[in-house]
Amino acid sequence: MRATAEDVVLSHSDPTTGLPVGPRDALRADRRAAPDFSPEQLLAAVLASVDDDKAEDIVQIDLRGRSDVADYMVICSGRSSRQVAAISEKLADRLKEQFRLSVKMEGKETGDWVLIDTGDVIVHVFRPEVRDFYQLEKMWMPADQAAARPAQG
Repeated sequence: MRATAEDVVLSHSDPTTGLPVGPRDALRADRRAAPDFSPEQLLAAVLASVDDDKAEDIVQIDLRGRSDVADYMVICSGRSSRQVAAISEKLADRLKEQFRLSVKMEGKETGDWVLIDTGDVIVHVFRPEVRDFYQLEKMWMPADQAAARPAQG
């Protein structure tokens, strides 16, 4: 039986973000049932895919030890809603082909902000103005890295 988020009692809050977290194994055990690839291989494939499709301002954030949801987060931008949707769709297709991995995707219809959940890597593809509004990098990047990043725009 697959564990769902509703089945898991959240055990504590992440000290960095204040978000509730639960036991890592319960949330991700089903997705990691004997994978043929590592989170790092998946991350490399994600980065290659978004780069091939001309995504802009690609940022990777290491979440290991900071979140039970995933090991890595990738944030990037497309110049238009059409490009955001295309980057996301091609990424999903490539991961299915390369890893036999069906990803969960939200927001592709509007193309302002697409979230792709691969299990070990969470990918956010934004239009630049939407990305500037939400500023996920500020929330998730360690303070020293976030301060060193130039402002977008």
